Amino acid sequence: MDALTEALAGSFAVSSDLNSTSAPHPRLAQYKSKYSSLEQGERRRKLLELQKLKRLDYINHARRLAAGDWTDQDEEKEDKDKEKEVDEDMDVEPCKKLPRHYANQLMLSEWLIEIPPDLADLWLLVVCPTGKRSLVVASRGSTAAYTKSGYCVKRFPSLLPGGNRHNSASGKDYTILDCIYNEESRTYYVLDVMCWRGHPVYDCQTDFRFYWLESKLEEEEGLSVISKTNSFKFVGLQNFPCSLDSIQSVLTQTYSYKVDGLLFYHMHTHYTPGSTPLVGWLRPYMAPEILGFPPPPGPLAEKPAYAQEQMRQILEHKKDGKGAAEGGRYELEHLSTIAMS
Repeated sequence: MDALTEALAGSFAVSSDLNSTSAPHPRLAQYKSKYSSLEQGERRRKLLELQKLKRLDYINHARRLAAGDWTDQDEEKEDKDKEKEVDEDMDVEPCKKLPRHYANQLMLSEWLIEIPPDLADLWLLVVCPTGKRSLVVASRGSTAAYTKSGYCVKRFPSLLPGGNRHNSASGKDYTILDCIYNEESRTYYVLDVMCWRGHPVYDCQTDFRFYWLESKLEEEEGLSVISKTNSFKFVGLQNFPCSLDSIQSVLTQTYSYKVDGLLFYHMHTHYTPGSTPLVGWLRPYMAPEILGFPPPPGPLAEKPAYAQEQMRQILEHKKDGKGAAEGGRYELEHLSTIAMS
């Protein structure tokens, strides 16, 4: 199984999204003549300014996710599409609408390329387990798990508020979570919270959402145990400061799960569906090279065998003189890494 995982980690994956984690990290593909756009800092600034001006109707959006009722929004969309305005001077969408139905509801990361000057002061780090990203909606006595593309893959009882017929006496009790599902341990690792017991927190800052999530998970007994009323475990993920000492310490620790990567969250960002430069992603072995510190002892900081072998093949390929264009194609075929599923 490990061999298969390593083989898949080097599989072909291409995305046209800016700095998408489905493509190789631009900083680590140094022989390419042109990187993906590296102005992450400027886009971060614009997005933080934009979220102060825009207030989407998250209360109704959360209610629609919980109830599965999109009738009104479908009718409104036809009218709004006719009035859509595009600001071509910005790299972000100033009139970005909430995504439709259950597709593209999760806040996704970009490769961490430009290191924020305020990384130590205004960012938080989450160590992510291997698994599939899932939108979890507990409502009307049942819990549903959706993929990033909006497909319902599981429906089951849970002890989340609104998640089973015993704790859903009121239709107002519904919960929406951003999770990573690990099939081997039958566990939903909770990354973030969008709504808890009918109270949406989309437009709250990251540090508050993380604090709120931790406290609410602690209040609900039995969430971390599989039972008749809780078919899967729900376990919160710890967050850490992003000081250099803290990141180095994180890489030397051991975890109860197999680590997939590191997510860096800006403390002031709201929960915004879609990819954003305000959430960065790195494989653990990339952190020392990208952030500029010596690799600490421990397995997380060690470059995996498949990455070392691929780099050796690329260097040999360059010596053959096949040109930068061939090198770029070779990179996509052999250095692509899998984005969080």
